[in-house]
Amino acid sequence: MTTGSEQKLRAAMKRLLDGKPIRTDGRLIKSNLHIEAGVSRATMNRALAVLEEWNSTVRDTRPRDSKYAALEQEAAVLRATVARLRKENGELGRKNRGAVTIIAELNSELRALRGMDPTGTIVHLVRPKSSRGR
Repeated sequence: MTTGSEQKLRAAMKRLLDGKPIRTDGRLIKSNLHIEAGVSRATMNRALAVLEEWNSTVRDTRPRDSKYAALEQEAAVLRATVARLRKENGELGRKNRGAVTIIAELNSELRALRGMDPTGTIVHLVRPKSSRGR
């Protein structure tokens, strides 16, 4: 194993772990490591110290992209905001229903006090269908 190949592999590993790949999609897999370094798979497999460091460092194969991490963080913040807004919306809905009930009761009391108690005939707004055609 030449020191040049090992240096290439270490530089490629640093680029992949920093989320700044040049030749690959950035996934943290050994195939991308040797492609990123520009060495063969066999050369990479002979670099036991580099592979041992790779295996101890890499647990997840997702790309370590700073934009990806920022988007994940932003999504978490937005999910928390949505949960908070849903809770507030539910509370406002309960308050609204309570206010509607109180307004209806006050309206009934006011009409009764003014002598406009609705005890008259009920008039349907929509005429019922006649049973003559059947």
